[in-house]
Amino acid sequence: MDIYEVRRGDTLYSIADRTGTDASNLAYINQLTYPNRLVPGQALLIPTPPEEAPVPKRSIVTNGYAYPNIGNVALTSALPYLTYLSIFSYQLNADGSLEPVDDTRLIRASYIASTAPLLCITNTKTSGGFSSENASSVLNNPTARTNLINNILSTLESKSYFGVNVDLEYLFPEDRAAYNSFISELSEALQPGGYILMTALAPKQSTDQAGLLYEAHDYAFHGQVADYVILMTYEWGYLYGPPMATAPVNQVRKVLDYAVTQIPPEKILLGMPLYAYDWTLPYKKGTAAEILSPNSALNRAVTTGSTILFDQDSQTPYYNYLDTNGSSHVVWFEDPRSQKAQLELISEYGLGGVSYWNLQYLYRPAWEVLSDMFTIQKMF
Repeated sequence: MDIYEVRRGDTLYSIADRTGTDASNLAYINQLTYPNRLVPGQALLIPTPPEEAPVPKRSIVTNGYAYPNIGNVALTSALPYLTYLSIFSYQLNADGSLEPVDDTRLIRASYIASTAPLLCITNTKTSGGFSSENASSVLNNPTARTNLINNILSTLESKSYFGVNVDLEYLFPEDRAAYNSFISELSEALQPGGYILMTALAPKQSTDQAGLLYEAHDYAFHGQVADYVILMTYEWGYLYGPPMATAPVNQVRKVLDYAVTQIPPEKILLGMPLYAYDWTLPYKKGTAAEILSPNSALNRAVTTGSTILFDQDSQTPYYNYLDTNGSSHVVWFEDPRSQKAQLELISEYGLGGVSYWNLQYLYRPAWEVLSDMFTIQKMF
C-alpha cells in the first residue's frame, strides 16, 4: 500500500485515475467524510495490486484498549486486527476489592472475532485521574494485596478472560519495591490457569528518570516477570500541555533505545495513539486542548480550508486555522504517514507488537496500514 500526498488541484477521481485505483474504494479505506473536498498535504492510502508472490509479513501481537461504552461500529472494525482487547477498566479499592464494569458485550464480541479479552486493572478514580493513595494502600498491605489477587483470579474465571493487563500509574516512588512484589505474586498466581500477564509502563528514557509517573516503574523487573510490557509512548502533546505531536517518533526512539536494554524486545508492545488535540493559540499554561478523533481532525482541516503540514522530526501532521471568532488554533493529529512511521519502529527494534490507546474512535486507515505491514497473531 502506498501513501499519496494531495497537491493543490487534485481530486479523488484524478488521483484514482493516476494511480489506477477506484475512487469509491479510496474514499472507503481512507474514511473520507468529504471525498470531493481534499486539502493540500492530506495523506491518502493507495492500494497496490497484489503481487504474484507476496513477501511474507512478520507476525506481531496487537492490543487495543476500549471503554465499555465503545460504539459497535468502532469495536467490530478494530477487533479483527487485535490479538488482545483490554477492557478499561476495573478500578482497585484500598482493601483490594474491584469496581467492575459492564464488560459482557465486549467480551462476547471479542470471542466472535477470535480476539482474547484481557481484564484491565487500574488505580483510576471515579472522579477521574489516578489515585496514588489507593494503590499504595493495596501494595503495602499484604492482606489487601492477597485480596486483590484473589479477586482478579475470580473475575478471570467467571468472565472467561484470557489474562490481565495491570495499568497502575502515578505510583509513589517509595512503592517501587512493593509494586514489583505484587507483580511477582500475581504472575505466580496466574500461571496455573495459563493466564497471561501484561503490564503498562510510562515512557522512560533512563532507569533513574525522575517524576511521579516514572520512578516506581521498573523496566527490568517487568521485563523479567510479565509476558508483555506496553510502553505508553504517547502524550508528549497532552490535554493540558503545550501544543506538540502526541507521539513524536524522535522522542519514542529515545524510549526504545533505553527499553530494549532492560526488556526483551519481543515482550515490548509499542504504545500508539488514535486521537488528536486541537489547541487554541496562544497557548496558556493549564488550559485544555480539545480532544478529536483522527478523522474529525482531518474533517476540520477540510472545513476550515487548511493546508496540512508534516513535521519531519516527529513524523506527524499538523495544521493551523482560524475559528469563527477569529481565534488561532493548531491541530496535531494522526494520519497514515505517522502511523506507518511508528509501526516501522516495531521491525527496526525487533519489538513484539503494538498497543493502541484507544479504540473509541473509528479510524479505518490505522487498520489498513497495520494489516499491510504485519500479520496479526490470534489466540484461537
